Amino acid sequence: MSQPKDLSRFDALVEIIARLRAPDGCPWDRKQTHASLRANLLSECYEVLEALDEGDSDKLRDELGDLLMQIVLHAQIAREAGEFETGDVIQNINAKLIHRHPHVFGSKKVKDAEEVMHNWEELKEEEREPGASIMQSVPGEMPALGYSQEVQRRAAHVGFDWEDVDGIIEKLAEEVGEFQRAESQEEKASEFGDLLFTLANIALRMGIDSEAALREANKRFYERFSYMEELCRKRGLKFAEMSFDEQNALWEEAKKGLK
Repeated sequence: MSQPKDLSRFDALVEIIARLRAPDGCPWDRKQTHASLRANLLSECYEVLEALDEGDSDKLRDELGDLLMQIVLHAQIAREAGEFETGDVIQNINAKLIHRHPHVFGSKKVKDAEEVMHNWEELKEEEREPGASIMQSVPGEMPALGYSQEVQRRAAHVGFDWEDVDGIIEKLAEEVGEFQRAESQEEKASEFGDLLFTLANIALRMGIDSEAALREANKRFYERFSYMEELCRKRGLKFAEMSFDEQNALWEEAKKGLK
């Protein structure tokens, strides 16, 4: 089988994946299953997020391609098993987008993005199975902070939330006290979870993506610590042999040096 001539077409990717999965295709691709590809799919999602955080459009283009390949590969596996076709995936998302945007594809009027989100949630509720929890469709394997923010967002949508952020901050102070008073390791872990949950709620109310904020904090720490290590190499110092005060002085130097 010759390779597709126009590699910019979506159909070309579908054809390539089908060829890789064919009996005389690639041994690695042929042995993959929905289950075996789980880690790959998650990894590609994180690489897309990294490209977004870095603001690197070339990297984003490449990573989106890798993610799209995972999607088409799953669709091909489903096709071979008689579960569904790639066209079914596309038809389903197209129908969903049209249904959830009546202000674009219908006659409904909206005044702003906030009203769009309110309508979106109402339309999603119509699509749920009778008696299903509004929390049911939140993926359990989401990163914990992101999951926390999403379930709290859904609860807030039906009115279960603090009136203002000051109330949540007071709750945070209360949780800090409970954490300090915890005695057993089990109690400490439970109270620490409550602290993180409350912080996620504060972030939600202030329009902060808690996962993105923590990724940025991790990145800053990595860069500053690497800067400290480089300073030690240049000065002939061994970081592990320095006192905490000396290390902290280097930390402050790194913060200034990386501004």
